[in-house]
Amino acid sequence: MPRYRFGDFILSPRRRLLVREGREQPLIPRYFDLLVFLVEHRHEAAHRRDIFDRVWSDVVVSDSALSQAIRTIRRTLGDDSREPQFIRTISRHGYRFVYSEVVEEEDDQSWPSSEPAAQPPAAGERAIDAFEPLLQTISRRAANADEEEQQREAAELLHAMGTAEALRRLGSRPGHASARALLRDSRWESAGAGSVPILSEPAPVATAQALVRLRLRRAARIVAGRWAGASVGAGLAGAAAGAIGGVILAALPGSAAPFALAAVLAVIGWCCGAAGGAGVAAGLSIAEAVTRSQRTLAVIAGASIGGGVVGFAVEWLGGATLASLVGVSVEVGGGIEGFAIGAAAGLGYAIATARIEGGLPAPRGAARARMAALTAVACGLAALLLTAAGRPLVGGTIHAIAQASAGSKATLNPLGRLVGESNFGPVSRAVIAAGEGAVFGLGLALGLTYRR
Repeated sequence: MPRYRFGDFILSPRRRLLVREGREQPLIPRYFDLLVFLVEHRHEAAHRRDIFDRVWSDVVVSDSALSQAIRTIRRTLGDDSREPQFIRTISRHGYRFVYSEVVEEEDDQSWPSSEPAAQPPAAGERAIDAFEPLLQTISRRAANADEEEQQREAAELLHAMGTAEALRRLGSRPGHASARALLRDSRWESAGAGSVPILSEPAPVATAQALVRLRLRRAARIVAGRWAGASVGAGLAGAAAGAIGGVILAALPGSAAPFALAAVLAVIGWCCGAAGGAGVAAGLSIAEAVTRSQRTLAVIAGASIGGGVVGFAVEWLGGATLASLVGVSVEVGGGIEGFAIGAAAGLGYAIATARIEGGLPAPRGAARARMAALTAVACGLAALLLTAAGRPLVGGTIHAIAQASAGSKATLNPLGRLVGESNFGPVSRAVIAAGEGAVFGLGLALGLTYRR
């Protein structure tokens, strides 16, 4: 693996170092990967799509993430976007590394001494002059997208100058809550940035609210896309499970169910899967978008709450519909099941994607298959526990409705006889419930991580 010399810089992909005159220039991993990609492809203009596929291959990020990365790299290289020496913007295409004298050499043992980059002074009149304009920039309300990007650049510069000193000077001036939220959010993209506490600072509630609004605004399109994808994925999984179950039920010896029941169960499966997927995915995606610290707990809580809210709504609406239209009163599952299945889906997904950072996870290939499988297993186990506790899922609810309705042919007793029971007993209930949970988790996970 070669290293590259250009200007005063040495870039070593193997050592993952960018050095200028013997001093390391810190970059977060994805920004370092972007610089390496541009240098490696310096003889052509790199398309934005190719950059996302290479640098953000396992996550989904907004378009502004690339602009922010380029801005940070330019600042590290001392480049100017108006008269670029290193990185040029190619309108409506992407970027190109344009420095002409790049020396590609073997990355051998000889290496200049690497020292941390020198930090600007944190005190004195010069520091005051440097901090104050930037603090004023991040403290005022942004009127448009350009001003928001200017504020983000100012926050990144403040981190480079010294996070602790920036927070000390920020104090409780007007607009400090939104400014502190911006510093908190931008520290994840600023190498060497210090911590930005919220609870121990002035106006913690206002700061937290500003942080949530900021992250949701930046990730709104991605969250909406993941929510819709997960709802469709879970709906398709439910429809497939319902159709297959209906065909099996109709084909079993001694069953009075017609093959048309497969279409009915497919529609029911689609509705239940899509509604549950929408709730779980909405809570999960929002929690993931607004939380960087304690991500696993946030994802589990968000998915659980989203699933529970939709579940309780379906439980109330289903029970009221049956009672008022056909006079059937049965225990309809929903709320508790939604909380449990949602929490399980969040747990499986969070564990499988725990090492993915820098955006909302969207792994590919084998990694995506493992994530979907783990989510499916977690949901299947949760469904088993619910069945053991006497809580009905979709199959159990359909069977209860069929038994309470005169002349219904949708009872699942033939499925019980298939596993050696005289009717739809505990074993068949457990098998059907585990299958429902696993199929739901599989469809949800695949839809959630679908890359457009």
